[in-house]
Amino acid sequence: MTPIRVVVADDHPLFREGLRALIEDAPGVSLVGVAGDGDEAVAVTLAQRPDVVVMDLRMPGLSGVDATRAILRTAPSVAILVVTMVDEDDSVFTAMRAGARGYVLKGADPSDILRAIHSVAAGEAIFGPAIAARLTRFFTAPAPATTPFPDLTTREREILTLMATGAANTTIAARLGLTEKTVRNNVSNVFAKLRVADRAAAVARARDAGLGQP
Repeated sequence: MTPIRVVVADDHPLFREGLRALIEDAPGVSLVGVAGDGDEAVAVTLAQRPDVVVMDLRMPGLSGVDATRAILRTAPSVAILVVTMVDEDDSVFTAMRAGARGYVLKGADPSDILRAIHSVAAGEAIFGPAIAARLTRFFTAPAPATTPFPDLTTREREILTLMATGAANTTIAARLGLTEKTVRNNVSNVFAKLRVADRAAAVARARDAGLGQP
């Protein structure tokens, strides 16, 4: 069986050398290059065309995410496995959107890192246990409630809601402690932001969005 060809990109010499030793001693994988920063990671990868790049996220020069994008633009068949200390949700999703196939934390057991290398080389997506748990929590969390007409100010939304109940400008002014002129100005703003021509159309949009309902 042809061994999996691997490039290691990490700016921490001790960790980089640890990965080098792990890969060189493991059957079925072959180290074909190392890089100490993002720019070098791109250059080595495009020169060697490995099966897998083990990529840190935070490195001098290009970040791991930017290096991933640069590599995959030219060599889309290369599998990127992120191995990093960074476990924030934003970093995980940014790396996935850039094209990384796997995400494992540096505290993982060496056997888990080798298993991840084999998995991404085979076209699978792989996540370490801590990252998998974060992804599960993210995708099972209830979706945040959306606010209708986000372009409206709080005052404009209050006025639109009262309009949707059928209240006239004089009633709205009295209810909110505003002058009728202020109400009229806000109503004009509502029309513009909702891109409607008149009060009836604005009220229809508001009621369709659930405003003004008992």
